[in-house]
Amino acid sequence: MQLTSRTVRTILLLLGLCLAFAAGARAQEALKPLVDGLGATAFPQKVEAVKRLAATGDPKVPEILEKLSAGALFAPKAGGAVYLVEGDVVSDPVTGAPVEGVAAGSLQKIRLNNMLRGAIGDAMSQLTLLSPDRNARLSAAQALLASGDTANLALLDGALAKESDPEVKAAMDSARAVLILKTDASAEDKKAAIENVAARGDRGALNILSAALATAPPDLVPVIQGRIDGITSSLAVWDVLQNVWYGLSLGSVLLLAAIGLAITFGVMGVINMAHGEMVMLGAYTTYVVQQTVASLAPGLATFSLAFAVPIAFLFTGLVGVAIERGIIRFLYGRPLETLLATWGLSLILQQTIRTIFGPTNRQVDNPSWMSGTFDFGGLAITWNRMWIIVFSLAVFLALLTLLKRSRLGLQMRAVTQNRRMASSMGIRTPMVDAMTFGLGSGIAGIAGVALSQIDNVSPNLGQNYIIDSFMVVVFGGVGNLWGTFVGAMTLGIANKFLEPYAGAVLGKILILVLIILFIQRRPRGLFALKGRSIE
Repeated sequence: MQLTSRTVRTILLLLGLCLAFAAGARAQEALKPLVDGLGATAFPQKVEAVKRLAATGDPKVPEILEKLSAGALFAPKAGGAVYLVEGDVVSDPVTGAPVEGVAAGSLQKIRLNNMLRGAIGDAMSQLTLLSPDRNARLSAAQALLASGDTANLALLDGALAKESDPEVKAAMDSARAVLILKTDASAEDKKAAIENVAARGDRGALNILSAALATAPPDLVPVIQGRIDGITSSLAVWDVLQNVWYGLSLGSVLLLAAIGLAITFGVMGVINMAHGEMVMLGAYTTYVVQQTVASLAPGLATFSLAFAVPIAFLFTGLVGVAIERGIIRFLYGRPLETLLATWGLSLILQQTIRTIFGPTNRQVDNPSWMSGTFDFGGLAITWNRMWIIVFSLAVFLALLTLLKRSRLGLQMRAVTQNRRMASSMGIRTPMVDAMTFGLGSGIAGIAGVALSQIDNVSPNLGQNYIIDSFMVVVFGGVGNLWGTFVGAMTLGIANKFLEPYAGAVLGKILILVLIILFIQRRPRGLFALKGRSIE
């Protein structure tokens, strides 16, 4: 009889199914003794049984361990076979088939403790090495890297052979190297593992190699020590760069807070103690805009920060013009009275905000594109800080362009250099004063928008930055934008380098002392304005 191709394919399919069923049955038979190990009376034996189950990599194991965690696995009081008990039904935990002749009342629940729960958690993480979900596999590899359990080496090797994602495979390679260092593998394998771990170059690699050094054979000690020294030197350089990054981040915040003060102080000579409250008003404007957008147009909530920037600028700018027209213009030439008046105004503004919003902090949510962190080499960079640096530079360049290229900027520079001459040339100095104060206050408002993403929005927000803002302006040179930029970045970096050694408070005191000593030598700051009438 001649067989058709369809008949041949059918026969081959049936043979394949038979072989698959036979293999599945053999796998279940091999799994049953390991599951019965969970019924041991001692917890260390139960932990060992969990580890052996995880090492099989069988897809049935996660379900069994979930049943164990849920308290659904039972065993005789003296130990022995393990059963799945659901109500009055007793079944096999591997096959799910009902078991005859065993009463649920004759069994007791397998007890758990913290050690066993931890072992179950580790096993569940390791078993996801074979998950179809890429993120689950990456998390499992990282968990295995942290635990360093050598019982999972065979499972990890199997997962590595199937892995195609480069990032996940790199994490698995690192985990395998850590496990190899804890086994009695050959010297060549351990050297390769050492190189694999050292290639990471982070503190985790340093800790792994330091732990391996304590138990390493004599011929591997120089190799491990050399890699430890190399990583230590590299981390020292990255630590310096990390402090520089933190300093630039703090400097960008100081620049935003001080740049408006530099304009009003330089052009008008006004010591505005309410400048911090303009920053605070900008932060609360951001909160109000975010709440309004969330209630009226939830789909635009991600863009609420973009709406808040122009609104905060206009609102605080108008408040600044009102302050200049209502208070400041009557006090020109009397710096002490101006200081006291603006200090009193700052207290009024703080109390007004407390009355309207309450004394507690208000939550301003970060948009998704400003949340989280990323690594750049050995640097840990937060997205919100990075965007604030970009934002502060954009504000600085925009303001510089305004002062250099616009009519208002020309008039402001003329008034700064020689007020009387500018007035005699037809420049309306009162209007320039009002616009200048409004511009400085508006910039302080958008500084509050940025600060709402990294600091608590509270009535005292501005007080945290007013002293630092004055230090930046005096150090950089009154009324000079480039001086304000250099001063903010210099003080930010100096603060971050002093903090690890002197602490935050003492570091600020040291910075203040250094600025005082510097001003004794250069009373006009780093970049002094030039003009016949400037004193």
